[in-house]
Amino acid sequence: MTLDIPYYRLQNQHLLQEKLNTPAEVVNWLGAVQSQDYAGAKWAIGLRTNGLTETDVDRAFADGSILRTHLLRPTWHFVTPADIRWMLALTAPRVHALNAFMYRKMEVDKPALKKSYGVLEKSLRAHNYSTREQLGSAFEKAGVRAQGQRLAYIVMSAELDGIICSGPRKGKQFTYALLEERATRVKSFTRDESLAELAVRYFQSHGPASLQDFCVWSGLTMADARDGMEMVKAQFLHKEMDGQTYWFRETKLPARKKTPTAYLLPNYDEFFIGFKDRSAIGKV
Repeated sequence: MTLDIPYYRLQNQHLLQEKLNTPAEVVNWLGAVQSQDYAGAKWAIGLRTNGLTETDVDRAFADGSILRTHLLRPTWHFVTPADIRWMLALTAPRVHALNAFMYRKMEVDKPALKKSYGVLEKSLRAHNYSTREQLGSAFEKAGVRAQGQRLAYIVMSAELDGIICSGPRKGKQFTYALLEERATRVKSFTRDESLAELAVRYFQSHGPASLQDFCVWSGLTMADARDGMEMVKAQFLHKEMDGQTYWFRETKLPARKKTPTAYLLPNYDEFFIGFKDRSAIGKV
């Protein structure tokens, strides 16, 4: 059997006929959606739904059915409230490790963070959604040095530690909120359960994909990525091609159209950002 890898991926990412109904369904299916470019990430969600508009995605973000925070890798992602805590618990330590040099450079140490988190919890309490500029003012009043990059790394650390996440926008400005006020606590996962769940989410939505692809997308070590795959590999098929093992769910593919089809994808779309090896993109 020869795998039509790009066509499988189009189908599994709901870019062909089968569409999803809500932004939360898209984010849940993909696991997380890279979203440092907010406009592009909204486009990516809309492409995978049954006719939702930009306003619909904005509304989902405002009401908190999808959240935006740092996890998986050192960048923003959309994630659902039900998934945010276990994904943070699994992937935040690696992101903190990648940030360690800048933490030291910016003097973002444990005493500074303890004081900063106290300011955040006081400032954002009772749904007092605040922009980064407003948080900077709150830090200044509390005697916390937080300008420029130091403010950015304090806020990112607070996201990674599950103190804050996105709030609804104020006009075009992004705000922050207390995570406990935006996401109801759900049953927590063990570390093994989290590894297994992340592997399932990735390979069901991004497959056919390799273990290396999963490792890069998830931000996990290769050892952790392999452990996650080992726990769920019975749920997937695999195929050796060009010296690489590809894992995927059996999917009934629609017939390819005889005429070419253009897929207008935004920058950072999961169709290409979700893989280490992107050579299949040009074979659609």
